[in-house]
Amino acid sequence: MASNSFRGSKRGRHAQANHDVGDFNCSLKELRSLMELRGPEGIARIQECYGDVEGLCTRLRTSPIYGLGGHADDIARRKEEFGQNVIPPKKPKTFIQLVWEALQDVTLIILEVAAIISLGLSFYRPPDAERENCGKAAGGVEDEGEADAGWIEGAAILLSVVCVVLVTAFNDWSKEKQFRGLQSRIEQEQKFTVVRGGQVIQIHVAEIVVGDVAQVKYGDLLPADGVLIQGNDLKIDESSLTGESDHVKKTLDNDPMLLSGTHVMEGSGKILITAVGVNSQTGIIFTLLGAGEDEDDNEDEKAEKERKKREKEEKKKEKERKSKEKKENKAKKDKLDKKNKKDEKNKKGKSQDGAGVEMQPLNSDDGGEEKKKAHPKKEKSVLQGKLTKLAVQIGKAGLFMSGLTVIILITLFMVDTFWIQGLPWIADCTPIYIQFCVKFFIIGVTVLVVAVPEGLPLAVTISLAYSVKKMMKDNNLVRHLDACETMGNATAICSDKTGTLTMNRMTVVQAYLGDRHYRKVPESDLIPGKVLDLLIMGIGVNCAYTSKIMSPEKEGGLPRQLGNKTECALLGFILDLRRDYMTIRNEIPEEKLFKVYTFNSVRKSMSTVLKNADGSYRMFSKGASEILLKKCCKIMTASGEAKVFKPRDKDDVVKNVIEPMASEGLRTICLAYRDFPPIDGEPNWENETDILTSLTCLCVVGIEDPVRPEVPDAIKRCQRAGITVRMVTGDNINTARAIASKCGIVHPGDDFLCIDGKEFNRRIRNELGEIEQERIDKIWPKLRVLARSSPTDKHTLVKGIMDSTVLEPRQVVAVTGDGTNDGPALKKADVGFAMGIAGTDVAKEASDIILTDDNFSSIVKAVMWGRNVYDSISKFLQFQLTVNVVAVIVAFTGACITQDSPLKAVQMLWVNLIMDTFASLALATEPPTESLLLRKPYGRNKPLISRTMMKNILGHAVYQLTVIFTLLFAGEQIFDIDSGRYAPLHAPPSEHYTIVFNTFVMMQLFNEINARKIHGERNVFDGIFKNMIFCSIVFGTFVIQIVIVQFGGKPFSCVGLSIDQWLWCVFLGFGCLLWGQVVTTVPTSRLKFLKSAGHGTQQEEIPEEELEEMEDLDEIDHGEMEMRRGQVLWCRGLGRIQTQIRVVNAFQDTMSPYEGLETPESRNSIHNFMNTPEFRIEYSQPQIPLIDDTEGEDDAPTKRNTVQTLPPPSTLATLPSTPNQNNNAVNRIIPFHKESPKTGGIPQSAALPQCPGSPLNSLETSL
Repeated sequence: MASNSFRGSKRGRHAQANHDVGDFNCSLKELRSLMELRGPEGIARIQECYGDVEGLCTRLRTSPIYGLGGHADDIARRKEEFGQNVIPPKKPKTFIQLVWEALQDVTLIILEVAAIISLGLSFYRPPDAERENCGKAAGGVEDEGEADAGWIEGAAILLSVVCVVLVTAFNDWSKEKQFRGLQSRIEQEQKFTVVRGGQVIQIHVAEIVVGDVAQVKYGDLLPADGVLIQGNDLKIDESSLTGESDHVKKTLDNDPMLLSGTHVMEGSGKILITAVGVNSQTGIIFTLLGAGEDEDDNEDEKAEKERKKREKEEKKKEKERKSKEKKENKAKKDKLDKKNKKDEKNKKGKSQDGAGVEMQPLNSDDGGEEKKKAHPKKEKSVLQGKLTKLAVQIGKAGLFMSGLTVIILITLFMVDTFWIQGLPWIADCTPIYIQFCVKFFIIGVTVLVVAVPEGLPLAVTISLAYSVKKMMKDNNLVRHLDACETMGNATAICSDKTGTLTMNRMTVVQAYLGDRHYRKVPESDLIPGKVLDLLIMGIGVNCAYTSKIMSPEKEGGLPRQLGNKTECALLGFILDLRRDYMTIRNEIPEEKLFKVYTFNSVRKSMSTVLKNADGSYRMFSKGASEILLKKCCKIMTASGEAKVFKPRDKDDVVKNVIEPMASEGLRTICLAYRDFPPIDGEPNWENETDILTSLTCLCVVGIEDPVRPEVPDAIKRCQRAGITVRMVTGDNINTARAIASKCGIVHPGDDFLCIDGKEFNRRIRNELGEIEQERIDKIWPKLRVLARSSPTDKHTLVKGIMDSTVLEPRQVVAVTGDGTNDGPALKKADVGFAMGIAGTDVAKEASDIILTDDNFSSIVKAVMWGRNVYDSISKFLQFQLTVNVVAVIVAFTGACITQDSPLKAVQMLWVNLIMDTFASLALATEPPTESLLLRKPYGRNKPLISRTMMKNILGHAVYQLTVIFTLLFAGEQIFDIDSGRYAPLHAPPSEHYTIVFNTFVMMQLFNEINARKIHGERNVFDGIFKNMIFCSIVFGTFVIQIVIVQFGGKPFSCVGLSIDQWLWCVFLGFGCLLWGQVVTTVPTSRLKFLKSAGHGTQQEEIPEEELEEMEDLDEIDHGEMEMRRGQVLWCRGLGRIQTQIRVVNAFQDTMSPYEGLETPESRNSIHNFMNTPEFRIEYSQPQIPLIDDTEGEDDAPTKRNTVQTLPPPSTLATLPSTPNQNNNAVNRIIPFHKESPKTGGIPQSAALPQCPGSPLNSLETSL
């Protein structure tokens, strides 16, 4: 048959000259107009044109049973004739386009204009007038060469602009390239099952061609359009195309058309592929999406094309309709008329590359619109919003400063030249004056360039692109850049259960066989032979033949499960019994199965009927145990005989077998069979209720989907990082609760909600059935498990949490999902995670990040990277703003006092390059550390620049300004050199100003190291060698600086410096590191005047629990904590001495030590003393290395042997300070040791009183 199909194609090739249809008796246009039809119309067209589906197969030279021959040239010709199954991506921007975009930057344009004017004027020489006549500042340049070098500054500015543009364009280009790579990687992973040459094989979706026979099964996303050849109970979800939520039943008699992008929700079957790539339904929508995006780029061109295309299509349609009207009867014609009108409506406003839009799905208008709307991903991400706001504020300040600088410079020049020197305006000198104005203008623009942090977007891009690249290694494939950083702010994760928290590797772990409950899979010799044979036969034929267990990919790995995981568990059960299911399947191929009742949500079971040689039938069933057991009237015993199964026995099995299994988180499946003897005659197979009764139970199995081993730890880390994990699953509530407690989402005794979808809906809806936000707000803070939930419930929950304003920091929600039905929730969430392995294509399309290993612990890595991005940006800001403040003040003050900026335009651009490009590269590529997970999420409104950072910025600015101004106004005396102030227009560069410039750059270099820490940590070198990019950039910048200073000459306004001068510059730069330690020591809370900057919508303090007593502190400041720790240690020492004095007194008084210890006054006095605000601190913050960690161990004897008056520090703050609660010693001892696990290493027995002799021992130990 396969060879026929191939010979046929050859014959077609010879016929090509005569046939406009080419090789095949069927054109692309015909097939597309066929796929445009639905239901009866489609059937009518197939019957009219091809006879039946087999006729269509013959026309397409393929076989419904053996598929295509699979010969390379046949496949290639089909691709040529009908197109490939790929949707061409949008053309990437060329490097030139990116350069052009980078050039659109306003400040760069201003600089270019100024540089060109400066360049033009530098060649002008006043003819007759002496230069001196134009004022003092213009004269004084005797050297011919120096005067001719005026053009260098303009040229150097242009050159530096070119550098900045190229760097920006290159960054954008590499980002674009990276994302194309990711995209192609996503596409390469998709495979589909087709029949070629009689063999069932899996091929890449892109390799599917028209004429292929594909096998479809439950859960598949159809990769191309096709016509049904054979189907079992096939139901399709076409909501993605038509918006119709009901599943559409597909049969040969009523609707054989299957469309790409739709989902198989039930059953299985074979289809003939009739349209691929841009000609399929999904292809058309995607092409429209692409066209919609392109329209912005070249709208007029598009409009013209579109108009022509529409006219053509209109004519085509008209012709088609006329021919149809002739052929078909009146009723049909009316129907088609409506249809065509709809189609024409669909075409309006839509254009498409490649093929005309002839074959819109019924409601594709909605689908297209929906997708188009969804394409620009949500509003700006949290970080981008804050950055934009901050950049605008800084930009305004910079603009004001630069404008002021220019005005002051021009005014001073005018006053000096025309009033103080009293010179007249000479026409010939006008170009000289203009040149001065241009010079002042350039200085002003340079101030602006330095003030505007245009490196911010670059830093964000670099940081995100770097993170995205590294996240690939952590199994996070990021589809939208901003998702990476939003993840750092996540406060809640709504996770799926199957496959994310569990391994999605179902395995049978318990069985009830022959009246006996086996806690683990029994040996095969323990099972009666008859029962074993029936089991193997039943599982072998009554599992879909697409479900298989394959050998592991890697040596020593687990076997691969293909197809339905529950069926794979049963097949694995056979393998565990040391039998092979394939022998059964080879004996009874799929074609020999008499009838199959496929699994669906109503039946909750699957049955397969076999016809025996003697005319009798045997039916095997499997399904949900509580349902199938009700239909059993017999059960197999240990002897291998069937005995009557009474209702009382059923209840016992439910109570003693099924319920215990479910409470352990197992899914229970019952396996049964039934014989139909030939004497009873042929049963009525359509009457399911009669068929599915009087079964004989073979066994009940408990299937476990084990929790992934790394999940409990990952969830613990999330909770420690202040992120709430909720499980949203379709499984039943017992199983869900059992898995949730195994994962650590809920703990026994916690006050949390575990409810199912029905209860959830009852609680959130009012009498009218509408959802109310207030009702959701009552539920979600405590909700941890939502079981038996529908996709709508998931979406409602996510939306409810995101819109809620109950808790102060507004929630940032991440969602994981794998099914098509998770699409809406994934789209709605701030960050959507789709499963890379188990996830459907629809879920991936709606998501922001794809987990390539379907593993929850990868989400924790994403959180870490997201927080790292946030911190990297803050580090960069801290560095950049310090430079900004210093450079702007120096340029402004210098210009006002000396009429010239101490830092020249080209020097400023170099500093700008260090600050923006290099620093963003260096600081944005810091690798994340575990300590990032030890703090709460920043939330939407946390300012970008905290008060600690503001302290660092201002503190370092003070040091740098002091040094620069000292050098500027006293540098010539210190170094014994000529002053560089008041130099004329084209004066040669001076040593004085070179030292100022060099020291300034050195200070920036050392300050870059300071900027690595933003929470006031002492050790700024911590982990510096882990980041080689940082080290190489700092070193590289240093080398370039040496080159610029020693050999930069006129373009950089530099003169070579001596070794002594260099050492002084480096020493002054190094001072930044020493000064940094001084700044760190000053506690932020004492500096009341500091304000944070770069807020979201409003300021909000970080909810750090360990600092909640200090109301004025809204961020981590390590310097402050150090001081407080010192105070606490001192207090604790004092407290311990007091305790010991009282212990000794008690011992001397020879009375029970417990009496003297606990007088209310003494207890309260010391307790209140420790409770005064200066001395109170909680120690629940793990990221502070505790000074007294080791002390806890030395302390243990004291704690064990005495009733402690001073509790361990971490309980100190948790104890109530009210006197009445502290009076009773016994009452108080117990709560202490409830807390003891937190203090680390204090045994529970510490609460028990020891022998009275111990206090002295305690004193010795402590001393």
